[in-house]
Amino acid sequence: MSDPTRPKADRFQTPPDLLHETSPGRKGFARRDHGASGKPRRIDNADATHSRRIRKRSRKGVQMESPTIGREAFRGHGLGNDYLVFEALEPEAREQGILLTPANVRAICHRTRGLGSDGIIVLLDPDPDDGVFPLRMFNPDGSEFERSGNGLRILGACLHRMGRVAEGDTFRVRSGGSEIAMTLHSVSEFGILDLSVEMGTARTGFEALGLDTGALDDARRAVHPELGPLDFHPVSVGNPHAVLFTPDLSDTHRDAVGAFLAVHPAFPEGTNVQLAHLEDSGQLRIAIWERGVGATEASGTSSCAAAVAAVDTGKLPAGRIEVTMEGGLLAVEVTAELEVTLRGPVQEVGRVEIAKAFVRWMAQAG
Repeated sequence: MSDPTRPKADRFQTPPDLLHETSPGRKGFARRDHGASGKPRRIDNADATHSRRIRKRSRKGVQMESPTIGREAFRGHGLGNDYLVFEALEPEAREQGILLTPANVRAICHRTRGLGSDGIIVLLDPDPDDGVFPLRMFNPDGSEFERSGNGLRILGACLHRMGRVAEGDTFRVRSGGSEIAMTLHSVSEFGILDLSVEMGTARTGFEALGLDTGALDDARRAVHPELGPLDFHPVSVGNPHAVLFTPDLSDTHRDAVGAFLAVHPAFPEGTNVQLAHLEDSGQLRIAIWERGVGATEASGTSSCAAAVAAVDTGKLPAGRIEVTMEGGLLAVEVTAELEVTLRGPVQEVGRVEIAKAFVRWMAQAG
């Protein structure tokens, strides 16, 4: 890793050693601005009820305060699933910053009236004494969540841009109370980074998510008012998922099932939803509805959850599983003990800055 004593005022500036090779084994790339590929996604606030329920998560019973961020952000995407990475401000600079309230998260993430994003990652400290980068993650509806495979890898791309992580490094981050190991395998001249995340050991079953089975029918199914009983496989990969195996991955079916299950009372903190189908080639194809987001082109934890469900139900053997979704393909390694590693590309898009006038507007809008 690069020198942690680098002045904090320069955190979001491009380090000179990333513009050209300066030492053996350290390869950098010039800044390029590449637009995220794929068609724009519709991001609905369909989970408004869920958002109100968990706007502020707590750890060990202590309510978390909203962080204060600066106006500059790093933008990247993983197969079209895009995130903004902001840095938390030091206490003495917070008067000039943005308090990341749920309303401000929604304003910043709005696709047509804000910067637009599938979520926000806040890097709490880019120079941690223990070498573990702490962070918090927010959905575009303003709710806070535990983990995102794509979001974590986009953070890794940001850390590389900041000079904190070099090609070939294995490093650790802390999110949702857990430490997570990541590796930056390679960086292309087009700003595409190959990153893997050790997602830990998945858990499956109703107890894994702390489900209220009283809200389900006698066969532990969620009863949709139009589709009838829905069988799902509960999976936790640091956040909750409901995986349904079905050949119907249409947008209509995804939206109907996803919007219903994501806020179903059986899930105390809501859930992400995946419709999954095992193709004759052995490839797993999924459609995604993310908690607090809605329909999404790609999701790292959704890919992991679907792969775990396929192994846990005996549909696929343990090993490397290719998961295809609208945005592209991710590789998920699942062991017999359900230890999970996610690997795939993320692309640096560029840096963005929130206008001072927009900050004033958010402040008066509340």
